[in-house]
Amino acid sequence: MLEPDPRLWTAIESIRMIRFVYHGKDRLAEPHDHGILNGSVQLLSWQVAGSSSRTLPNWLLAKVDEISDLVILDQTFPGVRPTASGKHIQWEVLFIRVKPATRHLQAGSQ
Repeated sequence: MLEPDPRLWTAIESIRMIRFVYHGKDRLAEPHDHGILNGSVQLLSWQVAGSSSRTLPNWLLAKVDEISDLVILDQTFPGVRPTASGKHIQWEVLFIRVKPATRHLQAGSQ
């Protein structure tokens, strides 16, 4: 059954970094979107460190059933990050999308 991963939901909801292994590579990332794409449960994250075949930081779209050793870290991140195209993935089902961090309120705002 295609359902959200509760650990990824928690990480996205609390704007916390994650560490995981994907395709044999250790990765450190900001989880952004979690949903169903092309018939499988996937995660869109902004990978900031670890191993990758591409230059980092960079976007990583990962099939959740191929992720292992997932750890939610105490470290938070700023939340929503702009994409180069300005567009989001068109998910078949979007479970959760990261929101902007609310703790960085500007001085004088009500």
